[in-house]
Amino acid sequence: MDLARNLGDHTGELFQAQAHIWNHIFNFINSMSVKCATQLGIPDVIHKHGQPMTLDQLIDALPIKNAKAPFVYRLMQILIHSGFFIEAKIPGNENDNQKGYLLTSASELLLKSNPFSMTPFLLAMLDPTLTDPWQNLSQWFQNSDETPFYTCHGRSIYAFASHEPWLNQFFNEAMASDTRLVSSVVTKDCKHVFESLNSLVDVGGGTGTFAKAIADAFPRLKCTVLDLPHVVDGLESSKNLAYVGGNMFEAIPPADAVLMKWILIDWSDDECVQILKKCKEAFPSKEKGGKVIIVDMFCKSLQKGDDDHETIETQLFFDMEVMVLLKGRQRNEKDWAKLFTEAGFSDYKITAVLGLRSIIEVYYY
Repeated sequence: MDLARNLGDHTGELFQAQAHIWNHIFNFINSMSVKCATQLGIPDVIHKHGQPMTLDQLIDALPIKNAKAPFVYRLMQILIHSGFFIEAKIPGNENDNQKGYLLTSASELLLKSNPFSMTPFLLAMLDPTLTDPWQNLSQWFQNSDETPFYTCHGRSIYAFASHEPWLNQFFNEAMASDTRLVSSVVTKDCKHVFESLNSLVDVGGGTGTFAKAIADAFPRLKCTVLDLPHVVDGLESSKNLAYVGGNMFEAIPPADAVLMKWILIDWSDDECVQILKKCKEAFPSKEKGGKVIIVDMFCKSLQKGDDDHETIETQLFFDMEVMVLLKGRQRNEKDWAKLFTEAGFSDYKITAVLGLRSIIEVYYY
């Protein structure tokens, strides 16, 4: 078929397709614009101003060269379009149409003073170390490397982090920033998950943000953080919180329950079964029972045909991200159930209280 000769009435459709391709070619501009605004401290500057902030006021407050002042407007335009800022009338100027910038709920999550700030996570995920592997994606499909990250850097992300202290710290700060919001919700609204426990191990718990929150909320609960030695080295234990350096594929300290937040999404199905079996070995006995508490993505929307485009797209983004950086994947309920059965667990319960993520309690009895 000669496409050039058969335009006919399809020119509108072709131009629409062209615009669709352009949109995807330049979609990275959304991410990089948010990163730029965060690095310049734009959300913090507007927040500190306390009312709608004019463009001139914003320019004067930013740490930029005078010659770059005319370009701030263009940056703000794309950020308004993508929902990070809004324009509102300035109080006291009813007869003036002048407007100023205000934060949205999204940019509020990028404030340095926000206890649930996502800034560390944003800066980590958009660091060239983690974005460069995407340039090797097609090459990876044609070679034998385990991940595009390996193709790009010549070693796994874990090996890379263990030899690069700055990346290890970057990654730990990113995970901790994400955990603060999750832990505040879980310890407040999901107390039943922990109330009957005497001991708990947070596997892959990093610097212990989640475990600290649980230990504070349940003073009688003995909490342990298990992570690689270079992650927990130098961290100090407290009254009911201890740190252990180790490898979850080799052994997990004994406990009534094992907690894993955003761990299994990073690993293949076979590796997840291995990890879950190690969790089972940590329980005192089958007669006394035990459970694994998983905080992870649960593809409910994909499974039930939810038409929330952004939700589905975000889940697909995460699925691709763990494919490129790690060896993991997204899972729906059928996928999770298969892992639990193969690892020898008896039952599970899913509680959807964390947006795109859920709490999955997996029982062994």
